[in-house]
Amino acid sequence: QVQLVESGGGLVQAGGSLRLSCAASGRTFNNYAMGWFRQAPGKEREFVAAVNWSGSTTYYADSVKGRFTISRDNAKNTVSLQMNSLKPEDTALYYCAASSATYYGPRINEYASWGQGTQVTVSS
Repeated sequence: QVQLVESGGGLVQAGGSLRLSCAASGRTFNNYAMGWFRQAPGKEREFVAAVNWSGSTTYYADSVKGRFTISRDNAKNTVSLQMNSLKPEDTALYYCAASSATYYGPRINEYASWGQGTQVTVSS
């Protein structure tokens, strides 16, 4: 089992930037892929971005492509999400998730461990 703790959320104006971080403990960090998901009030949880075990390959939802960047530091057991050009529709609770194995992508059922989430609010 993996324990995940997110940080870095907050309130920002449209067009601004935030950087989310997720610290992992438990399983050997470089044995699995990592992802970020988000959930807005009244909506289902949706995929944002994912990175493979080594950090060499990434995958993004179309809605954030070109604005968000996911990265990982296997020496520090962390994964980050740099969010630029934020929009009000990016407002949500953001979750860090650990894949059960090597899968990295949008299928939510492939992620076995989840953090508690960090709130991102973008004002217009």
